[in-house]
Amino acid sequence: MTNTINSIPDIRRRRFLTSAALGVAAASVAQTGSAAIAANPGAAPGRTEPFWGVHQGGIATPIQRHTYFIAFDLITTRREDVIRLLRVWTDASALMTGGPAHFDLKADHNQASIESGATIGLDAARLTMTFGFGASLFEKDGVDRFGLAARRPEALLDLPRFSGDQLDPQRTGGDLSVQACADDPQVVEYAVRRLAKLASGIAVMRWAQMGFTGGFKHGETPRNQMGFKDGTMNVSTDDPVAANKFIWVGNEGPVWLRGGSYMIIRPIRISLEHWDDMNTAFQEETVGRKKISGAPIGKQHESDTLDLDATDKNGNLRTAENSHAAMSAPESNDGAQILRRAFSYDNGIAKISERWPPWRQLMTFDAGLLFQCYQRDPRTGFIKLFTKMAQVDMLNQFTTHVGSGLFACPPGAKQGEFIGQQLFG
Repeated sequence: MTNTINSIPDIRRRRFLTSAALGVAAASVAQTGSAAIAANPGAAPGRTEPFWGVHQGGIATPIQRHTYFIAFDLITTRREDVIRLLRVWTDASALMTGGPAHFDLKADHNQASIESGATIGLDAARLTMTFGFGASLFEKDGVDRFGLAARRPEALLDLPRFSGDQLDPQRTGGDLSVQACADDPQVVEYAVRRLAKLASGIAVMRWAQMGFTGGFKHGETPRNQMGFKDGTMNVSTDDPVAANKFIWVGNEGPVWLRGGSYMIIRPIRISLEHWDDMNTAFQEETVGRKKISGAPIGKQHESDTLDLDATDKNGNLRTAENSHAAMSAPESNDGAQILRRAFSYDNGIAKISERWPPWRQLMTFDAGLLFQCYQRDPRTGFIKLFTKMAQVDMLNQFTTHVGSGLFACPPGAKQGEFIGQQLFG
């Protein structure tokens, strides 16, 4: 067998190995309950999120505690390879979200497997898998690699450069995106590793970021690393009218994307040491909300209406007009809204050059916000909101956007289909 493979020219050999690897992977995924792989029988009721459906999971799903986002670059030039990859990714994700697969200890221990065994004994922990297509999938460097250029949506544009951006090219873009979210960090890490292995020979990892949310009870808004509740003013996913208006792509989009959404993801480094040196009154003025309750300035409860015209006894605005809450409010942006689904991140420490006074280099925490939002159209969503915020939001003195991605997330799939199937039809 070895001699036969070595006699194939390099390019044919690579294609042979890629097809063989994906063929084995597809067979393994399909053998649910076989001697090779079995779905976890211990998946607890209420600990699973549906994979098949009208919309992809992980968008309107109540936010989980952990995430692992990863972008891939395709190294194949063959359309059929991309289709095959999306099919095996879909099948593997459907299996994992129903309860992470694990080794059957009766299997042949001398054979390699796509399974790590890292989730043996764990339940699904509300795992969701969300897939997106970057602009470079449709055309890259002027080349229509997969015959998809004519199907690129107008709204899947190159994001403008915003004021203050310090984007690292190695944390920007990608042909395909995958995001695993769950209430267990090992479950999300396991899921991403498994899909990365399935991509061998077809796609390579471009950039990734893990994230987490602060401890919170069901129905409560999680806190970020700055100590404030994050996501108070959000589109209600329980309101179908609001969701259709602000989140899901409608008839204005291509058929293959209707019922899907556009996702923007941007790692935002926060100068936490600088922030922690500020007094609470200044922090609250900057955010435009009370730190403990999350209420608007001058109000008592998080859910109280934000009144941007309210003044104090001296006639000064209670909520600073360039505070984060005021800048992002729908009433300040012609009614524009996005669905925020943000996580915190911490990559340890690094030597960083600050872009705020005293403009020093120091070893500090490489940590911040993995900002993520979904919208019906980024031109009327994130771009409209952030163009002005990037210039005058008071939070800018503590934050730096260091990465960025815009991905078109197709609708959910029916059993027997794969994610994005209509794009390739």
